[in-house]
Amino acid sequence: MSVIRAASGADAPVVDALLRTCFPRDQEARLVQQLAIEGDLVLVLVAEDDDAVVGMIAASRMQVTADTREVAAVAIAPLAVAKTARGQGVGEALVVAAIAHLRSAGVELAFVLGDPAYYGRFGFEAITASGFDSPYAGEYFMGIRLNDGPCIHTPGTAAHARAFAALGEDA
Repeated sequence: MSVIRAASGADAPVVDALLRTCFPRDQEARLVQQLAIEGDLVLVLVAEDDDAVVGMIAASRMQVTADTREVAAVAIAPLAVAKTARGQGVGEALVVAAIAHLRSAGVELAFVLGDPAYYGRFGFEAITASGFDSPYAGEYFMGIRLNDGPCIHTPGTAAHARAFAALGEDA
């Protein structure tokens, strides 16, 4: 069974290598690097199995407004699991741990861009994100309310950290 823990600076090279092997291009690795450089990472968790990092998940700050107020919100991306550890619940454990950590930190909303069948298991729904103006709007852009803050009646804008825009320019 994997152990989930907060990543440290010493994990950066291993996380970078994991991202470069899990995705066909290096965009996710460059995204995490840029988020770190710009100070927008709010959470990086790693999954360790036999002292080897086999998975990671990151969350970065977003600028979200709703009902004319700022909302404490994050984007969860990327999620990566080594091929040798897939199908063993590592990704699920990382998502559950990230949600718990973000909840305890007082984050109100988390957004993800991904497979609705996968992320829906954790409570992410397209309807939660649907009213927010975002370049990622659509059925794969989902949100989850993490805390009972003031009720959000009129969603507004959901802007990811600048590093996401730079990533999109390279696509």
